[in-house]
Formats: sequence, C-alpha cells, structure tokens
Amino acid sequence: MEQNLIEINGTFINEKCIYSRNIENSYEKLKNSRVCILGLGGLGSNIANSLARSGIGNLKIVDFDKVEVSNLNRQLYRLIHIGMKKTEALKSIIEEINPFINIICDSRKVDTENILEIVRDYDIIVEAFDSAESKAMVISEILSDDEKKYIVSGSGMAGIEDSNKIKTTKKFKHLFVCGDEYSDFDKYNAIMSPRVNICAGHQANMVLKILLEEM
Repeated sequence: MEQNLIEINGTFINEKCIYSRNIENSYEKLKNSRVCILGLGGLGSNIANSLARSGIGNLKIVDFDKVEVSNLNRQLYRLIHIGMKKTEALKSIIEEINPFINIICDSRKVDTENILEIVRDYDIIVEAFDSAESKAMVISEILSDDEKKYIVSGSGMAGIEDSNKIKTTKKFKHLFVCGDEYSDFDKYNAIMSPRVNICAGHQANMVLKILLEEM
C-alpha cells in the first residue's frame, strides 16, 4: 500500500484528498515544513488543530501539563482526555484529523535551560503560553540565539471585548504578535472560547503565511 494512502471504514483515503481545497501548489511547502508549538492550552491546542487540517508536515507539540475539566471551556480536548498529558491527548486528536503528520511530543516544562534545544530543528516557533514571563523568555532566548527563526506569539484575548481588536502585528523581522495586546482580566477575570479561538486562528494563519509567502 502506498505510504500516503490509508483505509478508513472501508474507504481508501489519499493524503492529498485532505488538502484538495487548500491553496494551489501549497502541498510540498507545507508537507516539508517544521513547526513547534510551545504551550497546548486554549491557543496551542486550537493552533495545532488548524495546522493539522492545513497539511503541516512536521509538528512538535510541547507542554508539561495534564488535561483538566476547567480546560474544556476553550481548549480542544474532550472529557475522555481528562487526566492525560496534553501532548498525548492532542496527538490522539490530530491523528484522527490527519494521520499523515509527523508529530513529536515533548512533555517537559520549558525554561531557559532547555528552550534552545527544544526548538533547535524547527523553523517556526509558535508561542502559546499563559504567563507574560514565559512569553518574554521564549522570545528573548530564541531571537538572541538565531535571528533566522520565526516566532508567532499570542497576547491578549481575555473577556468578550470586540473581536475586531484582535490583530496580527509584525514587531521585528521574524517576530509576529497576535491578539489585542491588552488583558481584559481586570474587567472579566475570565477567558472565553470565541476570543481565544480567534487569536489562535490569527496565529495559525500567520504560520501559513510565513511558510507560503515569506520563506
């Protein structure tokens, strides 16, 4: 059987059929791409979902945490994933969507000691952490080490503020920040699925734009 052909419920599915509605001539670029997602919460899990459906060939997903009930209001996971490592739960979801992706799971906590080793073999880094400190650390460490890597970061998507305020901004040559860059926590003290998904969509779209237009 061909490597890019699988059988599902008695039907043979060719890999390229999944991408039949994709941008023309994008298959090879996306198939050969290498993307690393740091943090698999509301942003990271939904970004991975979009990239899997788009045909990213090599995806590294990084998170030390486990799925909790409180994650379900905005993250991609389901009840059956509670208690599982987020890396393993997300891998199982992605494989149901697109089994042709090479997925690498890394269940470590990211810090200054391991960040460069974690992202070494990846061209685009998606920062999807919760804390401002972790975001700043990732950007500082990676850009100081390798200015050729792209970073797509998320910032500001709390509450139910106007969705149109979420945007993608180019900060430096290889750094893009998605969100409204304003925390609405003082007013709402909550994160809801719609705005998180909108921001995740911005980040995933920026990854595709980099791969198909900039690299």
